[in-house]
Amino acid sequence: MFEQILQTVIRHRGLVLLAVLAMAMLGLYSYQKLPIDAVPDITNVQVQINTAAPGYSPMEVEQRITFPVETIMAGLPGLDYTRSLSRYGLSQVTVIFREGTDIYFARQLVSQRIQEAQGQLPVGIEPSMGPISTGLGEIFMWTVENTSDARKPDGSAYTAADLREIEDWIIRPQLLMVKGVTEINTIGGFVKQYHVTPYPEKLIAYGLTLQEIVAALERNNLNLGAGYIEKRGEQYLVRLPGQVADLGEIGEITLGSRQGTPLRIKDVADVLIGKELRTGAATRNGDEVVLGTAHMLVGENSRTVAHAVASKLMEINRSLPAGVVAVPVYDRTTLIDGTIHTVASNLVEGASLVIVVLFLFLGNIRAAIIAALVIPLSMLFTFSGMVANHVSANLMSLGALDFGIIVDGVIVIIENSIRCFSHEQARLGRTLSREERLKLVFTATQQVRRALIYGQIIIMIVYLPIFALSGVEGKMFHPMAFTVVAALLGALILSVTFVPAAIALFLTGRVTEKGGIIISAGAFNSIGGRTGWTEL
Repeated sequence: MFEQILQTVIRHRGLVLLAVLAMAMLGLYSYQKLPIDAVPDITNVQVQINTAAPGYSPMEVEQRITFPVETIMAGLPGLDYTRSLSRYGLSQVTVIFREGTDIYFARQLVSQRIQEAQGQLPVGIEPSMGPISTGLGEIFMWTVENTSDARKPDGSAYTAADLREIEDWIIRPQLLMVKGVTEINTIGGFVKQYHVTPYPEKLIAYGLTLQEIVAALERNNLNLGAGYIEKRGEQYLVRLPGQVADLGEIGEITLGSRQGTPLRIKDVADVLIGKELRTGAATRNGDEVVLGTAHMLVGENSRTVAHAVASKLMEINRSLPAGVVAVPVYDRTTLIDGTIHTVASNLVEGASLVIVVLFLFLGNIRAAIIAALVIPLSMLFTFSGMVANHVSANLMSLGALDFGIIVDGVIVIIENSIRCFSHEQARLGRTLSREERLKLVFTATQQVRRALIYGQIIIMIVYLPIFALSGVEGKMFHPMAFTVVAALLGALILSVTFVPAAIALFLTGRVTEKGGIIISAGAFNSIGGRTGWTEL
């Protein structure tokens, strides 16, 4: 079978080179689609369930929310284990699935169980699932700051609550529209709230309770529709706009009447703008700031998404109030570019060193070029395999490539072909014809095929146990093993297709078996049974 393949390759050498060119074009296209990151993402398949419970102590959160939610997740298909966290006002349950489980299928299962758990939770408590992201999903961070002379339209200075309002209502909605962004988290500043603070003594005097105030606020803060009136073929919509717009309207809400006099909110309570109770803050250089974080969707290219978020943030800055600016403080692109530069430098330097050594030792410029071309071609072959198998380019996957191993089999074929050409020309005393050259290429490749194929397969087998790793170790080292095996497989295929075809086409004319520059610089002598180098 090998002989038939080799004969076909040599006979149709022009088509083989065209096929190799098409493979190289596919590799270039795949390189543009290749996901690039700094390190492999080792996050497992997980779904987070977050439940806000204002006013609940950690013990109450554990007993009334965390335990029911975590218990009802038992028995899910593909479930590995669960873990939970209960804090003041917050319950977080993390559901871990076995590797290979589709994240969207897992979220669908969790969503169904959350609906079942609703009846076991306190009234008003609604669990929600976290973003579809991973531990490496935080790709971009920024702070919302203002200059010292920045002023609001009313002339007052910006406060932390004002900056948080700009973040929540201007910056966040626009960044959520960026492709590949699944969540925008904000910390710092104060969330603006409208506070109604009753006076206990007035409530007692008027015979009111807090529940009555809450009910009045809910009842008088609604927009209702009342159908429409048809007149002359037109519809006139009837609406009851009852939603309050400012502090004054909140104070005018009626609670009832006492002795014919309306009793309003402002008669028993203060109405003012306040702040949400918070449990954390963000600082930069010792000053409190509003910090935003963009989370990347699972499976997206972090470099592309981070660049898109940075571009969108620059666009948003032009629409912010004067003196307010969103300042990037962390950009994953910087880390990725540094990693790419390190990997690219190592690859280029390693490939260049191999190419130089080939030129120095082979002694034939055309043969050295053919051997050197296998390096970029095998890399392009590897890029196509990485894209097809969703393997990202990172420090682990590309940093393990050894170009010396890649061109090992190629050099053996080229050296043996040059030897056969030289000996046959010396025997015939003339240059070889095309038919004689093609026959010798077939013979030379056939002679070394066992050593070539077995040598490459043995090296690939060495990496196979790495694919048996699971969990964090598997996610960390699988990309490395896949990249090396793919590069070796590409080099093996090229050595029995591209290399014989290229030798048959380009190694024409008189071929001499001689050493390269370094080999020619010394002579190997045997004197008195001793062997050594003698400098010329």
